[in-house]
Amino acid sequence: MNGRADFREPNTEVPRPIPHIGADYIPTEEERRVFAECNEESFWFRSVPLAATSMLITQGLISKGILSSHPKYGSIPKLIFACIMGYFAGKLSYVKTCQEKFKNLENSPLGEALRSGQARRSSPPGHYAQKSKYDSNVSGQSFVTSPAADNIDKETLPRYEPIPFSASMNESTPTGITDHIAQVKVNKYGDTWDE
Repeated sequence: MNGRADFREPNTEVPRPIPHIGADYIPTEEERRVFAECNEESFWFRSVPLAATSMLITQGLISKGILSSHPKYGSIPKLIFACIMGYFAGKLSYVKTCQEKFKNLENSPLGEALRSGQARRSSPPGHYAQKSKYDSNVSGQSFVTSPAADNIDKETLPRYEPIPFSASMNESTPTGITDHIAQVKVNKYGDTWDE
């Protein structure tokens, strides 16, 4: 022996490390192909139809008078906004489909990261393949208050009355601000004086 002990159980599968996918990640050729495919399919099958539909609905609402048109530019600003929102809604609606395509790639670090992220999300937080030997059955315990807490004299505790919302500042509270307007008189010659 070389002085090192192997504490792994026989026939256990060693989990592969999750690949780090950061801003400096360079996709493989197959991943680039899937990116281009996702981009094209999301544009033609989701973005264009949703953008066109949202523009048609917006124009219909403007022509019925439900939405008002701009006095100078007409319906164009609202139609452009509807087109942009439809475009992005189409792109976002295709994200799950695109993720599934990457998960189906066999030798893809990006696909492996997506698959391991899905496995991590499907298990409860803090619980992985093995259960800790320190876990306890908390649900089986009953929680009771201590006798010392029950013997506190309720009269020694301060009593707090709820304050109505408007009690802190209402119309009759003096604030120093007055509505007094000085009365000024003007005679027929334009002379003014205070009363």
